[in-house]
Amino acid sequence: NMCTYTSTSNQIKTCTFTVEDAVEKIGFGRFHILLFFIMGSSTILEAMEIMLLAVVSPEIRCEWRLSDWQVALVSTMVFLGFMLCGVLSGYIADRYGRWKVVFGGFVWSAYFSLLTSFAPTYGWFIFLRSMVGCGVAGVSQGFVLKTEFIPAKYRAILLPLASVFWMLGSMLIIVLGMVVVPSMGWRWMIRISVTPSIILIFLFKFIPESARYNVSAGNVQAAVETLQRIARMNRASLPPGRLVESVVSERGSWRMLLNSSFRRTSLLLWYTWFVASFAYYGSVLSSSELLEKNLLCVTNADGEHQVKHRQEDGLCYCIPFHFNDYQTLLVSCLGEVALVPLNICLLNVLGRKLSLTVLQLVSAILFMMINICTTMFGFTVLLFLLRSLVSMNFTVVYIYTAEVYPTAVRSLGMGFCTSFSRIGGMIAPFIAQVLMSESVILALSPFAAACVICALGNFLLPIETRGRALLVRNKQSNYTNT
Repeated sequence: NMCTYTSTSNQIKTCTFTVEDAVEKIGFGRFHILLFFIMGSSTILEAMEIMLLAVVSPEIRCEWRLSDWQVALVSTMVFLGFMLCGVLSGYIADRYGRWKVVFGGFVWSAYFSLLTSFAPTYGWFIFLRSMVGCGVAGVSQGFVLKTEFIPAKYRAILLPLASVFWMLGSMLIIVLGMVVVPSMGWRWMIRISVTPSIILIFLFKFIPESARYNVSAGNVQAAVETLQRIARMNRASLPPGRLVESVVSERGSWRMLLNSSFRRTSLLLWYTWFVASFAYYGSVLSSSELLEKNLLCVTNADGEHQVKHRQEDGLCYCIPFHFNDYQTLLVSCLGEVALVPLNICLLNVLGRKLSLTVLQLVSAILFMMINICTTMFGFTVLLFLLRSLVSMNFTVVYIYTAEVYPTAVRSLGMGFCTSFSRIGGMIAPFIAQVLMSESVILALSPFAAACVICALGNFLLPIETRGRALLVRNKQSNYTNT
């Protein structure tokens, strides 16, 4: 913070501080623990909505006698809704506030997810799931809201740890599938999965609007009140003086993402997000498909697992998951957090850019190793490691994006990135679920190649954000570090 002295008495005349000064001075405390668990709970529900597709796919394939491309289209429609609403949610968050978008997206996705359980036809099912994807796009802005409250030195620790909640959501929906689907069906599984949303609606009132957003919008008093509340919860104090931050008039402008300061960063990040989603959902859906159709060369496959049911108009795989299949998916989910300590070390030692490069190159190797003819145990180990790497990659790219863009366009930048990521999510099902039937190696190769190209592209990222304060404005438009 800054203090001005009088020339005669050398006494402090006025002191000013920025939001960044206040966040660093308050430090980590009880507020951040509350923030971590409430926003983490929303991540659990977000993961459940996305991972539900891997569990439900065999069930809807049987109920509506779907072909491979129709099953793949379900995932694609979810990501289409996410893509179309990703930029819109980012724009609204930068213009009107992060909290409104996160809360609204959460209620929207829960409502349409519940309606999905009553879908009478396949057409209604994919429409309602696309609406769920639209709501999840708003929920994803919670990462920005959370990041803007965390001191710089804690971001590389707390943000990777948040992947624990994604893992819990993924495991919860798999457990629900294991317990509920065989006895009550997939519709009741969806209905039960929505019930925790009711509790979270009431918990959201404990999360304030971002102080960084409030000052950028000119609402300094609201920002001060928020910071004072956080300071009281953490038993800390604000810096002396008054909060001073200039108003940012050009908030939520896509032009800022493509000006000379951020053009190369934005273009490379869009492709990096595309690959992050492409690889992540490729690993999830590939594992589900390999298990459902028994396309993996294993030595201990159950005989009935190889049964194919024939329709009048062609071959249809109508084989519900067995207990061992659910078990394999659960173990692979554990891989998403098993290497979190390694991820934290990479972020602090190598930085964000080099971490992305290393993770993507190793992911490419593991994608090709999945094709190795092995036992179910060997496949589970490889899948465990692959899910670890692609999950770590997603975490790092989330952190880097939230750190590299200024407050004025942080949510919009995240919105554009998540929209490009959903293009990867839209393409992945057609490779992992359709091409997989033709050739396992042919289906896995595009994922590996995309990771290698992305790793090379990360060398061109011009900014390293490790240990850097969050920007308020970009330098070309007189934007400076807080």
